[in-house]
Amino acid sequence: MKAETFFTEADKKKIADAVRAVELKTAGEIAVMVVDRSDAYPEGQILAGGLIGSLLALAATELFWGGALWVFVVSALVLTALCGWLVHYLPEVKRFFTPNDRLELQVRDRALTAFYEKGLYKTRDESGVLFFISLFEHKVWVLADKGIYDKIRQETLQAYAHDIAAGIKSGKAADMLYRAITDAGELLARHFPVKPDDVNELSDEVIIGQ
Repeated sequence: MKAETFFTEADKKKIADAVRAVELKTAGEIAVMVVDRSDAYPEGQILAGGLIGSLLALAATELFWGGALWVFVVSALVLTALCGWLVHYLPEVKRFFTPNDRLELQVRDRALTAFYEKGLYKTRDESGVLFFISLFEHKVWVLADKGIYDKIRQETLQAYAHDIAAGIKSGKAADMLYRAITDAGELLARHFPVKPDDVNELSDEVIIGQ
């Protein structure tokens, strides 16, 4: 999955329309960002290459060279390098060999970086909310500014993230994101109603990252 093509143009319009509709009712500012991945995860690639390569080398050595140690060592080195290179192009395998806690932490950290890079911390009422989707990990993080956290807990926001992540796995990411934005907008409207002089401080369009 690539961030540039993950949502269709129709999906992007639907999501942007949902953001605009929500911001007519609340002083909260919502942004949506999709990235290919939050990290390269070299350790997953190395672990997968080493384990798969060593197992293949062991099997080949036993079958064709009578378990000769020097053959195993040489073939393990070669096959480890080859399998590690192949795993780079097999994201499902790399993700399998990367601990889930590591994936979760990296997506959270990347979302925090994006929050500052895209200026969500600069809103007048400290009311920025970022829906951050990282495709390689199949994970979503919803991050908010200080003004939001004064009244809404992270656990409440992260419940929307879990629904969107489930939508990614079931092929209904756009629909679940639309629903999450709408539901979050109703919550924001209760705590942060729109002001007479409210202006749109952030882009409503889906932000595409690498």
